[in-house]
Amino acid sequence: MAKQYILALDQGTTSSRAMIVDQGGSVIAIAQHPFRQIFPKPGWVEHSPSEIWASQSGVATAALAQANLTDRDIAAIGITNQRETTIVWDRETGEPIFNAIVWQDRRTAEFCDRLRNSSGELIQQKTGLIPDAYFSGSKINWILENVEGARAKAEAGKLAFGTVDSWLIWKLTNGVRHVTDVTNASRTMLFNIRTMQWDEELLQLLEIPASMLPEVVASSGVCGTTKGLLNGIPIAGIAGDQQAALFGQMCTSPGMAKCTYGTGAFMLMNTGTTPMASKNRLLTTVAWQIGDTVEYALEGSMLMAGAVVQWLRDELQMIRTSAEIEELAASVPSSNGVVLVPAFAGLGAPHWDPYARGAIVGLTRGSSRAHIARAALEGIALQATDVLEAMQADSNLPLAQLRVDGGAAANNMLMQIQSDVLGIEVVRPKNAEATVLGAAYLAGLAVGYWPDKDTIASQWQVDRVFKPVMESTTRGYVRTTWRRALERAGQWHREEEKPD
Repeated sequence: MAKQYILALDQGTTSSRAMIVDQGGSVIAIAQHPFRQIFPKPGWVEHSPSEIWASQSGVATAALAQANLTDRDIAAIGITNQRETTIVWDRETGEPIFNAIVWQDRRTAEFCDRLRNSSGELIQQKTGLIPDAYFSGSKINWILENVEGARAKAEAGKLAFGTVDSWLIWKLTNGVRHVTDVTNASRTMLFNIRTMQWDEELLQLLEIPASMLPEVVASSGVCGTTKGLLNGIPIAGIAGDQQAALFGQMCTSPGMAKCTYGTGAFMLMNTGTTPMASKNRLLTTVAWQIGDTVEYALEGSMLMAGAVVQWLRDELQMIRTSAEIEELAASVPSSNGVVLVPAFAGLGAPHWDPYARGAIVGLTRGSSRAHIARAALEGIALQATDVLEAMQADSNLPLAQLRVDGGAAANNMLMQIQSDVLGIEVVRPKNAEATVLGAAYLAGLAVGYWPDKDTIASQWQVDRVFKPVMESTTRGYVRTTWRRALERAGQWHREEEKPD
């Protein structure tokens, strides 16, 4: 094969990255660029779609230059993206009609409360999702209701909706292809994960014209060809970031699970070819589609993980760099009763409380920066513990290990705490770039760059195994105080007295 590499595009919440991956699964070039976070009101989070595209196309070019390659050396492009983030653009001009509304945004919380009360069971049965402001559907509805002229244009078939993958593919193909894959579609609250089609009843419920929606394609398969900046390269892999990480971690058998620690933390368990309904307020989601085979996963989403460390660094200025938190937290043997609930944007699974707010409880005169730092890491890990317990209850599959990846997985203290509070092994692979690798693998499989999943699985190697050392009585105490702190943080925003 003349073309020797896969270009993986990773469009994340705070930055865009591009990596070039070789046949052995090694990253030979990487470029990354942050972009603006826009906070118009408390609880609102937006991005500029133009800045998303500029940063992503820029790092793709930079990665090629770094590796001294041209587009002719690329066998295929794989795309992975921040999920649920919602972009609506004009089909004729290609221009966005509003900023991207980010997955973290809570502006539609009250609308979703009404949906949950009136149609929650219907939505969960069809989509596997619990109605929440997190998902794309309510964000589309908000744009149609609040951007002047948007609804009339949408009804006339002049507007296109897409999650970030759709927007990038539209730009990469110069407006020729308007597509999304099954994983991203399954996060919109509009896609029936049993029929694997957009659901007319849900579209009517959320008042969204079907003409806005992209064509849904498999996660692994050629769905378009680039034009312009990168020219003539097949786009052959698409997956939302968490499903891409599940695939990159080679959790390809039922019962295998991973947790990705990025801005938020996301735990997914492969449940095989049948969607498993959750009785414990987890999400049922599409893991991927390869050929005609669709696999599913249970998912628990924690809205704040690495962002907690950023908050300590940027807003409280307790640390100068994110890496410093590990040494600071390790300087004390425990949090000394301090608990930090990182509910800055509400609580995700399994609590689903958009009105919860961040809280630090258990402070005494002797509480120090180090105790708060350790409580922050424990708060991240304890959120994941709540999700894993719900997962095991739903699936009846006890986990022996949890595979981990993402930026914060490099923090040894956090990973040890995670193992301690879970009471199981936490396994970190040598290549922690599971999200990017997942996108690359899905694209490579589609064009024959890798012959099969077994070849890919042979590349997965362990970096370190963290084993629980915490005594069960201590674990019980930590988890009990966590639950008490959760009660205090819950429903906070709704209960506060607002001045006239």
